[in-house]
Amino acid sequence: MNLSSEHCNISDWLRLEATVKASVYMVAFFFTTFVTVIIITIVSQNSKLKKEVRYILLCHHLLCISSYCGLGVVFQGMRALLANSPVLMCWVVFGVQLSVGEGILFTLALMAVNTYLAICWPLKSLSFVDSVKYRILAGSWIIIIFKNVCLFLVEGTTSTQVAVLKSEPLCPVILNGSAARAIGMVFLFFLLSIILISYSLIYQEGKRAGHFNRSNIKARKTVLIHLVQMGLHVIPTLVFIGLGKMCGVFFFALNMVLFGVFAFAQCLNPLIYGLWNRELQSKLYHWMCCQL
Repeated sequence: MNLSSEHCNISDWLRLEATVKASVYMVAFFFTTFVTVIIITIVSQNSKLKKEVRYILLCHHLLCISSYCGLGVVFQGMRALLANSPVLMCWVVFGVQLSVGEGILFTLALMAVNTYLAICWPLKSLSFVDSVKYRILAGSWIIIIFKNVCLFLVEGTTSTQVAVLKSEPLCPVILNGSAARAIGMVFLFFLLSIILISYSLIYQEGKRAGHFNRSNIKARKTVLIHLVQMGLHVIPTLVFIGLGKMCGVFFFALNMVLFGVFAFAQCLNPLIYGLWNRELQSKLYHWMCCQL
């Protein structure tokens, strides 16, 4: 359906979309926060686990997911309730959510590289990774924030001060221009390529060493599950960016299906990267026994 159609009011569809998204984000926020708190509690109470890089990255990753869902509730709630918020506030909330979302993918890339180094270079990488882990995390956030602040300033300068400070019933988004979309796609494919290359090298090393033979089904299954889960993250995002904003029942239904798949992937993250881990499973069982 064309936006110019007299029967098509994009604002009504955007408000309905925001209402559904805010509800889904709320469920995802409570679930991911619940699992995140449990995993972080287990890691923080174990002196061995809290020193390992993979668990530091995991906790950081889970905090990003919870924060992303929480900010999604705030932003989509402002749109659904027609909160008449200042445009600048809408931009800031959406920009922070987008940055945290990029942090999710960045930590996934770091986790994949760390797993590759631990498997393929176990002796050489251990001390090196341990010495630079916090600097790499800090550098990752500096890159994300610097990129988005620059894009924010570029897009923000096209609006007058009055337009930026005025209130809008339906919160507008920022970082939605051609330049921001292009840079975002390059950033997405760069991180995705790091993850795919790391998993490919891990698989080759496992196959060479005999870890991926028929007797070790769990190892092959873990790699496959991680790749499928990545697809649930990336494919809906790419389709959503390609479609843009359209109104009509078909596009609304397609948008909600894509968003549902994306939200489902967010909820799967704490389970796949956290509770799927055998060591965490044993610690969780011990922790639950202590709580009873």
